[in-house]
Amino acid sequence: MTQVSMTVNGEAVSAEVEGRTLLSDFLRGNLRLTGTHIGCDTSQCGACLVHVDGEVVKSCTMFAAEAAGTEVTTIEGMANPDGSLSAIQQAFQDQHGLQCGFCTPGMVMATASLLKENPKPSVAEIRDYLEGNICRCTGYHNIIKAVLAASGQDVDAMVAG
Repeated sequence: MTQVSMTVNGEAVSAEVEGRTLLSDFLRGNLRLTGTHIGCDTSQCGACLVHVDGEVVKSCTMFAAEAAGTEVTTIEGMANPDGSLSAIQQAFQDQHGLQCGFCTPGMVMATASLLKENPKPSVAEIRDYLEGNICRCTGYHNIIKAVLAASGQDVDAMVAG
């Protein structure tokens, strides 16, 4: 067993885990932060995305022990301090960028990372950035609209063009 300590969503946490415990399992099992989804068991779907020290990471590919001493942000940490939806979360709701919602946490986390790197991405850049996130419901059209809306761009003009 290994003692693991990190900051998750601004709160110091610590737990004893087996060395093989994945970060996704630590977040879900030990911390009960179940917004981080496990969708494929092969690190291909992106449902488990979190931010580790500001970088987007597939939490199913990282051991909890590797995250020791880091700052981790999960979907639960994306809301505004008053508990209201962040601009990205609100855009996903307003633009109907979700259906079943299973992929949504990973999409939101990826979008936050994209907009940090590129505040005004084109539709092509959004498609390219999100290619590691699988959605089985939406066809991606409204997800792209949500990313555009979150970036403050004219959704109708961008998608129509």
